[in-house]
Amino acid sequence: MKRLLAGVVAGLLLIPHGVALGAELDELLEESRSASYSAEQLISCATPDGVRDALIELQQRAGEVRYFGKSKSTTEVWSGYGGWVVQSDGSVIDSANVDGEEVLPAEEPRYQVEEAGQALYLGRRADTYVLRDGELARAELIVDRATGVIMSVVTFDDEGGVYCERTFVSYNPNVPEWPVVESDPDSEALVASSESTLPEELAGFTRLDVYVDDDGLDFGYYSDGFFSFAVFESDVEIVLDGGVVYRVDGGSYAREFTPGQVTYTWPISNGGMALIGDL
Repeated sequence: MKRLLAGVVAGLLLIPHGVALGAELDELLEESRSASYSAEQLISCATPDGVRDALIELQQRAGEVRYFGKSKSTTEVWSGYGGWVVQSDGSVIDSANVDGEEVLPAEEPRYQVEEAGQALYLGRRADTYVLRDGELARAELIVDRATGVIMSVVTFDDEGGVYCERTFVSYNPNVPEWPVVESDPDSEALVASSESTLPEELAGFTRLDVYVDDDGLDFGYYSDGFFSFAVFESDVEIVLDGGVVYRVDGGSYAREFTPGQVTYTWPISNGGMALIGDL
């Protein structure tokens, strides 16, 4: 499972879930998560290593999201409340179940939601919201008025420039029809754990959940209230095919930007570590 986990986590991070936010933003995200629809999404990010873009198909139903790359690959990543599944050519090749802990609402949410007017998006009435960290705009959301689905997310860097755009280029509000897939009897269960070597706070991000698999390896999920990342441990060194290697203070780490996310990996004495997020 560990060798596939990096690709699986990518699916988990495309749409934040289980994050404690301010009331308005929490309601917007919850309504979007509960809707059913199909869409094509264009992702384009201006990263330090150049522009990264992709066109993906996604389908959502009852809180579960299925992602399909617009390429010749037939591998599909499914994520939703409670776990994920990797399927290739109609067969489950890996999966995991997560038993998480409830996250309590933050007393003072970091981000504030500002209404920014009405919009017409893909021929549908919508509303625009700006997410602010103090005076700094960090994201702009366009929300379909009839269904509550977030159809466009634009995130900004610390200087106010556009960093990443995730926009629907097609949208079908009907409930998608999915084939029945039998669960994998050998799937691993990750159980919420109170014992972990991962810190509770990391660079302004709070550890919301931490899990441990049957080999005792850590998996942690962090958020600052909107942006998020996962950190996990592997019993083998994690190699990025297209990553750039950096050397700092006698150690090394690799970094790779892909559309909508960044991955960092580094070796440890008994394997490897990885951080994957929408940073």
